[in-house]
Amino acid sequence: MLLRLYRSKDLDGVLDLFYRAVHSCCTRDYTQAQLDAWAPPNPDRFRWQKTLTQHYSLVVERGEGLAAFGDLDGSYLDRLYVHPDCRGQGLAALLVDALEARALQEGVKVLRTDASITALPFFLARGYRVVREQQVKRGEETLINCALERDL
Repeated sequence: MLLRLYRSKDLDGVLDLFYRAVHSCCTRDYTQAQLDAWAPPNPDRFRWQKTLTQHYSLVVERGEGLAAFGDLDGSYLDRLYVHPDCRGQGLAALLVDALEARALQEGVKVLRTDASITALPFFLARGYRVVREQQVKRGEETLINCALERDL
């Protein structure tokens, strides 16, 4: 597996991975309608490409596809997703280590993120603390997540 910077040609792989991760890994914590609102089958490709190229975005390559991706926008860890077939291999930790190191290089003192119910234990184990529980609207659906912080 190879950790590297995101390239524009990775968009299809990132979107496929995102959809699969949400719809496979979060089923215990969210309803089908919430999963569909969070990760629709036809996402806004332009918005995704724009944010992934503007942020510090990393992917983990495996063979012909992507195993994981994550991105950092200043002091905000925006996205972190692992392909369902690659869970439990330390890829989320690999990505967060790299994103936190980048934030430190940029002088960030406190890193923020919004974590799903599913991802919350991972972040808590890494020393993030809950700032507040949030209700996030995605279309007609309301999803619960948590705003988190970690001192770097």
